[in-house]
Amino acid sequence: MTLSGLMPAGAPSPLAGITAAAPADGLRVMGLDLSLTSTGVCLPDGSTARIKTRQKDGDRRILQVRDYVRAAIAAQRPHLAVIEDLPKHAMAAGLTARVHGPVVCELLDAGVPYAYVVPATLKSFACDHGSADKSRMAAAAYLAAGAEFAGDPGGDQCDAWWLRAAGHEHYGEPLFELPAAQIARLSKVSWPELVAGGVR
Repeated sequence: MTLSGLMPAGAPSPLAGITAAAPADGLRVMGLDLSLTSTGVCLPDGSTARIKTRQKDGDRRILQVRDYVRAAIAAQRPHLAVIEDLPKHAMAAGLTARVHGPVVCELLDAGVPYAYVVPATLKSFACDHGSADKSRMAAAAYLAAGAEFAGDPGGDQCDAWWLRAAGHEHYGEPLFELPAAQIARLSKVSWPELVAGGVR
């Protein structure tokens, strides 16, 4: 039995099969700093957004984030998503994990490979300091590419921007120059192999 508006169990997502390996005109990478309260997104064109949810909406906030990511995948057709990994030993990790599952399901259904980058590695890549704070991350983005992030008090858009940059750097399409020692920090990430039709 199928309820109206729902896909049957096991049916492919309407987004399935829209992605492939990077074409000659360049890699399309999406950066995602997922959170139940304030998710940072960097789209493949380099623009950033913040998905701010209201606590009173409870778990429906998960749907808001999922729906935004679903629409972004359909519109932008990324070849790769780079996600900030859950912080270890953090009290808020359980809440953040609620968002990760549905978002990863959207990526899997659409055939978009993804990589997780832990916060310390992202900060070391951006600032050569694994404990860099939000202001230092923003300053590094400005120095690297003149990037600024309006309305980003928690640095969520900035983090998503750096996640996208990390993906470009690893796959040989750097967006700007960084010291070799900072680039080397990305070797700690388990990167997927991009192949036609998905990930191997």
